[in-house]
Amino acid sequence: MPMRDTLHRLVDEIPESELAVAERFLNYLRATADPVLRALLEAPLDDEPETDEERRAVHEAREELARGEVRTLEVLRILPRGQAYR
Repeated sequence: MPMRDTLHRLVDEIPESELAVAERFLNYLRATADPVLRALLEAPLDDEPETDEERRAVHEAREELARGEVRTLEVLRILPRGQAYR
């Protein structure tokens, strides 16, 4: 029996209660087949300390968000390429 047929049969035999786990695992296998994605998934966490500049930028962004000074992705998509939203 070809490998793909065997895998289909195995999936069909998985209990309903385990389907979510099987889906996550199969998605993981598919994702790690891509060497770039695998490298990103396996990259170490960024452990560099946050700089003062980064802290200020995050603070500013949170203040803008609190004031409602944000644009949705849908709004940004309708802008001509390279045009900034003001």
